[in-house]
Amino acid sequence: MQNIMLKGVPVPDIKQPPATARRARPRRTAMGFTRIELATVLAMLALLSAAFLPALARSGTQPRTFQCLNNLRQLTLAWREYTEDNQDKLLYASGNENTPTHNPLVATWVDGAMDNNPGNHSNWDPAFDIFRSPMWPYCTNAYDIFRCPSDPSYVLVNRVARPRVRSISMNVYLGGFAGTDGGWGWATQFRLFLKATDLTALRPAKTFVFVEMRPDSINWPDFQTEMSGYPDQPALYKFNTDYPNMLHDLACNFSFADGHAETHHWLDPRTVPAFGPQLPLSLAVPGDPDIAWLQDHATRPK
Repeated sequence: MQNIMLKGVPVPDIKQPPATARRARPRRTAMGFTRIELATVLAMLALLSAAFLPALARSGTQPRTFQCLNNLRQLTLAWREYTEDNQDKLLYASGNENTPTHNPLVATWVDGAMDNNPGNHSNWDPAFDIFRSPMWPYCTNAYDIFRCPSDPSYVLVNRVARPRVRSISMNVYLGGFAGTDGGWGWATQFRLFLKATDLTALRPAKTFVFVEMRPDSINWPDFQTEMSGYPDQPALYKFNTDYPNMLHDLACNFSFADGHAETHHWLDPRTVPAFGPQLPLSLAVPGDPDIAWLQDHATRPK
């Protein structure tokens, strides 16, 4: 029998067990696990991954969510400062050819419509609309506050991908369509806010000013909340042209007339239809609690 030398001290070799005993023992991997143990560990890892990966994915979106909230706060501060400097008059949510941006008595918060046309400079050139906004002097030269950092949309301009410059719109009941309700039958019974004191008399902390919109929905600078069914006929709820964002883990950011901003999570899957070639201009969603929330935070009956 051979001996193993350990620091000069002979150590007797240990007798090996019989071959039958060796075959009876479970085979182990090079790391010392049996196949059953390894399978158990892998199953546990799979369960843990299923439990924690969604949370990790959400944590990856949080910095963009916080940045978006900060953008909305800065825009709302600029909006409030402009109002204070201009006889308490609110900027229009949307305008027309008779509402020049530079006139503080009939000004729209920003001009231009978003689409996917590279020939439309409003999509990608901040100098075309944003730098001409009445709020721009109050925005500390930060044109990126007009868009959500989660917005992936862009247009190809001379083969160069140019991010679209705006993903945020204003509550249409703030100033309306050049100071009117636009002739929308569902809006005639509800208030347009034309002065800051109109908001102060109601619920500034519960009336939203700015909202981020889906990249496949944003167009004009206003966000229309369809008021059909308010307050007690939920069978009439619907979306009309405009859909809110859902890129923050099926949630959307809003700012409010008192200056704060918050993230609102959608409850109904009909509020967040899948991205597709084209969203329907009108979508009936009877009983959708998200429509009830939007209506309750958009305006009030006259």
